[in-house]
Order: sequence, then structure tokens, then C-alpha cells
Amino acid sequence: MVRIHGRVGEWSVDLTIELDAQDWAHLAQHLAVEPCAEPRPMPASPGNDGLWQTTLELLRQAGQLEGPQLLEQLAGLAGGEVAGKRLLVRLRHCAQVRVEAGADAPIYRWVG
Repeated sequence: MVRIHGRVGEWSVDLTIELDAQDWAHLAQHLAVEPCAEPRPMPASPGNDGLWQTTLELLRQAGQLEGPQLLEQLAGLAGGEVAGKRLLVRLRHCAQVRVEAGADAPIYRWVG
């Protein structure tokens, strides 16, 4: 599930797009996905490599987490919700992580 909310001019936009596994697989065929074994550095504070490794280890140990729960933990680790959301985006593009649509929220699964 992808949720887009914001503004287009004066109009408020709140859009939810639900994709099943087949839709995600089809979309993935058209995207170049970089494996997370060698992540690109994020433009923020130094020490992000340690934060990224901690993020991967958190999900690996849990096995799977729902998006909101994972975001809460990542926001605590990274020092804020915006930084936590950046880590979620990196996880979505990580070859060791599979994101599936859950009943109420996306589920991040470690596939190592």
C-alpha cells in the first residue's frame, strides 16, 4: 500500500494505492533496485552507516514488523520521524527486505 498526501495548488490530496504481490512484482521489473549490501550514503549526519546497519539488524532480529511500529522504532533510533521515514524508504529498496500489504499497514519482512 502506498499513501500519498499533500497539496496540489489549493487542493488537498489524500490518495491510497493498494497493490497486490503481482502488481509489486510487475512494478519491480521496471525499476532498477540497488541491493542494500553496499548502501549509498544518505545526505545527513555522519555515522549513518552505523544507523543503517542498526536498522537492518533491528528488522533481521524481529523477522517482520508493521510499518507504523517499525517507523516508531526507527524514529527513536534516528532522532525524528523524518529520519525514520528516510530509513523506511531505504528498506523498501533493500534486496534483503520484502514489503507486503498488510490488513491495515505495510509489513516489512526480512528475507536476508
